[in-house]
Amino acid sequence: MAEKKSYVITKKIAKHGKQPIILVPKILEVELKPGTIVKLHIEVVKEVENGSGK
Repeated sequence: MAEKKSYVITKKIAKHGKQPIILVPKILEVELKPGTIVKLHIEVVKEVENGSGK
């Protein structure tokens, strides 16, 4: 079994059409290939006041 790896990143939620998305930083693309299963814990650091995301 491969060793467990852990990363902590702070991201702004992006938008793809009407869907909110989280983009994986390019520096992690080697470690987090498509199909990789991850456990994602989301902690809201700052909420958007008007709900528009801008």
